[in-house]
Amino acid sequence: MNEADSKAHWEKIYGRYAPESVSWYRPHLETSIELIERVAGGRGASIIDVGGGESTLVDDLLGRGYERVTVLDISETAIEVSKKRLGSLAKSVHWIAGDATQTGLARGGYDVWHDRAVFHFLTTAQQRVAYVRNVARAVSPGGHVIVSTFGPEGPTKCSGLDVVRYDADALHGAFGAKFRAVESREEIHRTPSGAVQQYLYCMCRVE
Repeated sequence: MNEADSKAHWEKIYGRYAPESVSWYRPHLETSIELIERVAGGRGASIIDVGGGESTLVDDLLGRGYERVTVLDISETAIEVSKKRLGSLAKSVHWIAGDATQTGLARGGYDVWHDRAVFHFLTTAQQRVAYVRNVARAVSPGGHVIVSTFGPEGPTKCSGLDVVRYDADALHGAFGAKFRAVESREEIHRTPSGAVQQYLYCMCRVE
C-alpha cells in the first residue's frame, strides 16, 4: 500500500468510527507513560508520538507538564479529533499530518520517539527500512525509542490490514545495532468489544 492509499484508508477508518470504539483504544496508555517518564529526563524533553492521532497520550503528557510534545499521524481527521478534545491546549502541541516512513523531521530533534501500533503495519522490508532511517535521523544520540506492536500471539490483521507480529528479538533486530535494547515487555490489551490482544513493548537507546 502506497502513501496515498494508506492515507485514504486511515481517513476512512477515523471518519467512520468513534475514538472509543476502535480496537486499539485505551483511556490511558499506562505502559507508554511509565516508559516515557523513566527516560525523558525532564519536562523539557522533546517527545514525538507517532500514530498518536486520536490517542489520549498527548493529554496525559501535557497534564504531567511536558512542554515539547509532537503528534504525527497520517490521518488529518484523527489529528482534528484530538485538537478539538484538547481545546486551547492544542496550541501547545506540534501537529504533523504525514507518513512516519516519509515525513521529513528535524535531525536530532527528539529525545523520545513513541509508537504504539504503527510499526506492525509496515509489512515490507522497504517500509521498515525507511521508518528506521527516519527514527535514526530524528532521535538525538542518547535518546530513546519506544515501539509497541502486536506480540507473537497477537492478531494477524487490524482494521482490515495485514500486520507483522514480533517477539522482542525480532523487533529489536528490525532496528539494528545503532539501537541498544534497554527493555521489553508484553502487555495484554482488552479492546472496547472485549477481545484480548497481546502487545509487545520494546525500548531502545540510540547510540
